[in-house]
Amino acid sequence: MASTTGRRRRQRAAVASIAATTGIVLAACAPGGNSAAPEPAGDATEVSTELTSEEITLTIADETGFPATDELAEEFTRQHPNVTFRINRDTFQNLTANAPRLLASDTPPDLIRLPTMGDTVRDGLLANLDPYHEAYGWDAWSDSQLAPLRMSEENVRGSGSLYQLGLGYSVTGIYMNLGIAEELGIEAPPSTLAELEEQMALAAENDVLPIVAGDKDGVVNFVVQAAMNQFADQDEFMAWMFNEPGATYNTPGNVEGAELIRAWADAGYFSDDINSVDYFEFVSRFSEGGGLFTFNGNWEAATYQEALGEDVTFFLVPPVNEGDGHVAMGAANSFSVAAKSPHVNEVAYFLNWIHTDPTARQIVVDVTGASPGGDPALPMPEVEPGSLIESALEMAARIGEEDGQVDFMANTTAGIYAGSIIPESQLLVTGRITGQEFVERVQEFYEGEVGTR
Repeated sequence: MASTTGRRRRQRAAVASIAATTGIVLAACAPGGNSAAPEPAGDATEVSTELTSEEITLTIADETGFPATDELAEEFTRQHPNVTFRINRDTFQNLTANAPRLLASDTPPDLIRLPTMGDTVRDGLLANLDPYHEAYGWDAWSDSQLAPLRMSEENVRGSGSLYQLGLGYSVTGIYMNLGIAEELGIEAPPSTLAELEEQMALAAENDVLPIVAGDKDGVVNFVVQAAMNQFADQDEFMAWMFNEPGATYNTPGNVEGAELIRAWADAGYFSDDINSVDYFEFVSRFSEGGGLFTFNGNWEAATYQEALGEDVTFFLVPPVNEGDGHVAMGAANSFSVAAKSPHVNEVAYFLNWIHTDPTARQIVVDVTGASPGGDPALPMPEVEPGSLIESALEMAARIGEEDGQVDFMANTTAGIYAGSIIPESQLLVTGRITGQEFVERVQEFYEGEVGTR
């Protein structure tokens, strides 16, 4: 494995030196390639941290099923009545695929959920947030929190200028139905990957579905990547997700993880109709007692708690060897500001407010179960003792202490999720391709998007 020092070195983003707040001019785009990036429409924006007194409407393009933006917008308007919002929603995969077109239009959304930046920085479609980083004092925030939200002039994530912020910072794990576990004689969550497999085998032997999952829209990849994370070199995996030159998906660790998923498919640990089950259906099935485990994020903590009460727990995916550090997918619910937006200052104010206002931070935790991020010196919102949200926040803190967070592989390029990961995982979890074939096919698609570099 690569050293922890090396891993942390990559996570430390270089913070650009910016002029004093007064008179700073927003850099609208970063150069890239052999030609100059296009200029955004309108004049460059003079940075201000004062909210306008004019009546304005901010537009947000967000994914379906993420209610935090509704509640945050409502609270912001309550505090600042002159600012209202219009929120448009689409599926995760559609939003990812259509983001460049939306941002390049004559009327782009002011703020957009952007899981992967792709070429949007190189094409001058996103506002550079470095001046606001300086103006608002975001240098007090964790570097590792902001590193995945940066993009270099070489179109490599993890360093360079800041082009995104999060509306909550997620961590993924496994939810376990404690009522079913008790019926099976399982006394506690597993501490190793082998114990997890033993518990899944016990469930299957007793006609209980081991893993509640769906892959109509690719979300079985919470399971796929969770398996890969236990075998992959963390540095190598992150280098690929950040599009570093020479990085590859076709590594022994990724193959071993994918082969494990194929073995679980062959053992019948997934439902027969998995490829016709979408995200909302698999969340509902687990909420209704449809199986022993489900792999998902902290954003569903409140949903599962409401449905299952005390009969559910949430834990990190166990490592191969007991006592080893944990590795978990986690990322900001990342949003970017359109370079063409006439309200860049106001959107930056809104983003800063989300990270600093006590009510906004409470909304992020209550609605998403995610950490609110921002300055770690700020007090954490209150949560119910013993709740899944409390567990989720503890898990996020533990992953941070163990330096075990990796991004979602679905965020690697703009097209890889819909174009390769979804169709190939549908074959993998139904036993029609091997783990090696899965990895090779995803890497081939990746090279088609970013080149071998």
